[in-house]
Amino acid sequence: MHRFVGPGSGPDTRGRQEAAAHVALAVNGMGTFTWDVVAGVMHYDEAGLAVMGFRPGEFDGSLAALGERMVPSELPDIQELVERAMRERSDFSLYFRVRRPTGRLRWTHTQGHIVRDPEGRPTRVIGIIRDASQELRAVDQTEQLRQARDDRRRQADIVGHVSDALVPTVTVGDVAEALTSSRLLARLGAASIVLGMTDNGRMELVGSNGVHQDLIRDFHLSRLTEPLPLSEAVRTREAVFVTSRTEFVQRYPALEPYLTRFAEASAAVYLPLIAQDTPIGAVGLTYHGAARFTPEERTVLTALGKVIAQALQRALLYDQEHELAAGLQTAMLPGSLPDVPGLHLATRYRPTRARGGIGGDWYDALTLPDGRIAAVVGDVQGHDVTAAAVMGQLRIALRAYAAEGHPPTTVMARASAFLAELDTDRFATCLLALLDPHTGMTSVVRAGHPDPVLRRADRDTVRLDTPGGLPLGLTAPGDQPAYPAYETVLDPGATLVLCTDGLIEARSADLDEGRARLLDAVRGGPASPDDLADHLLDTMAGYTGEEDDVALLVLKRSSPEAAPAPRMEITLTLADAESLRTARTALREALHEWSLEGLGDTAELLACELATNALLHTEDNATLTARPVQPGGRSLRLAVSDSSPASPRRRAATEQSTSGRGLMLVEELATGWGVEPRGNGKTVWCELTLEQE
Repeated sequence: MHRFVGPGSGPDTRGRQEAAAHVALAVNGMGTFTWDVVAGVMHYDEAGLAVMGFRPGEFDGSLAALGERMVPSELPDIQELVERAMRERSDFSLYFRVRRPTGRLRWTHTQGHIVRDPEGRPTRVIGIIRDASQELRAVDQTEQLRQARDDRRRQADIVGHVSDALVPTVTVGDVAEALTSSRLLARLGAASIVLGMTDNGRMELVGSNGVHQDLIRDFHLSRLTEPLPLSEAVRTREAVFVTSRTEFVQRYPALEPYLTRFAEASAAVYLPLIAQDTPIGAVGLTYHGAARFTPEERTVLTALGKVIAQALQRALLYDQEHELAAGLQTAMLPGSLPDVPGLHLATRYRPTRARGGIGGDWYDALTLPDGRIAAVVGDVQGHDVTAAAVMGQLRIALRAYAAEGHPPTTVMARASAFLAELDTDRFATCLLALLDPHTGMTSVVRAGHPDPVLRRADRDTVRLDTPGGLPLGLTAPGDQPAYPAYETVLDPGATLVLCTDGLIEARSADLDEGRARLLDAVRGGPASPDDLADHLLDTMAGYTGEEDDVALLVLKRSSPEAAPAPRMEITLTLADAESLRTARTALREALHEWSLEGLGDTAELLACELATNALLHTEDNATLTARPVQPGGRSLRLAVSDSSPASPRRRAATEQSTSGRGLMLVEELATGWGVEPRGNGKTVWCELTLEQE
């Protein structure tokens, strides 16, 4: 039987169909291939060779020759994809690039069908390959646009991140800490950062992250004339870009020994920080894996330097103002504290972090003629130069009133009248504590000020609820407002804390919360007044935010180690003629007890002269006191206190005069004498020294 062969069938027809298919593939930029997997031989038709960039007869069918035509970095991914298809019994489709004889790269697309033997092992792959350049060019352009947008967004984010980090900074230390934080470094995509500031022709390294400490140590305060990258950026006022380690060594040979500590760094930039046309510093960044800086990156980094320079200039101005304010404030405060046996005092002043940093807070402490200690803290309204000036005047006035011996209530009343008479439209709060170091008796007077805090020896801590009067200056000139006194006893080992409201007040919290926090801080604080003062400032700063300046005075009465200082005191009465005789007897007994009998006759004579003068000219009672100048010392101090403010005057006496010789005797026989005004009169004193035998 013969098979009928109709039109379109038979060998000739199939050949014509295959030829037509090849033509169609070629016209569309496609070719075919056959890969003998067992033999490792690849066969391309003419169109396939053209797509792969082979000239006729150039391709030998080996996979090695095929790999040379492809991009080496893409080969591992291609091999993995094909091998996975063979394992998973599936076909594959992939894009890869081939290099044309001209050197240009062309995108291709390959689809392969895997033929397997009866056992499922791959034996042959047949498929097509086509030119995908036009197809991927649009995709590539879209990708490039997307990448460009991402780059611009990332660059804008970098500037934004730095700006956000620098917004809350106030001091130069704040700027350095913000710039060198690990979080910001990660957002910058940098491996290390170093910040330097110019200082008298040198580069001071003020902050770093990721930089070896040996380099910081060796090049801190290096001269700006030295060949170093930060210095070069300052000298030239231009950003310095380094894109290879070789270039780095050539330009900065002094840094070559340190490159081993930056083994992965491949590029760096050093940006000058220029403010108001003056270089104030430089910042350096190193990068891993980078080999160049695009024009866009250079532009962004240059802008970054300007942002940092503005923040640094702002911080410099703040630090300068703060230093000036602190210096002025310190000059207004007492230069030293009295050294009192049995008492330990510690004082602190901390200016506000607000711009300017000047305020009216103050502390003071002085020893009164009778041996008591007057401790004061106060706060003048406002944060300006006027507040500081008023504070200085008020502090001196309070000191003068207290030194005159006025009672604490009178001292506060006179200070209020003084401030009102200054006519500054300012008021002030104040707290005065008058303490006898021998007995611990303490009198506290408060004028609109926070209460003091008492920590007893057993660490029981309380706020002394002291009655108070109006702030100073809120009275009409000439008025004497009432300021009640609060009496308490400071036992040995107890601590008294006086502070201004800046230590306890926070803008967003209730005052009672601040008081409670202070009690906890005092209760758990160190025993030493100095350590306790530092502890209180550090502990409360996080709560208050340092929005106000603080004056702090910590006073601790130590445990008695010896008997009270020896002292004799006796009242002389004008109506009692025997009081002088009694005083002479008591004085002689005291001198014997103090081993100062050698001063007996002279001491009795001068004591009688001072006492008689007081009784005759004041027509009131007087008080005679005597004490060794130092326990166990060889000097004696005599003093007579009376209620008259008039000071004694030396008068010329003739041979017939019956008076006028008292002060002459005092001047002749005493080693020193003087008059001390008291709030209710005066004290006339003299000192005698026992001559060495």
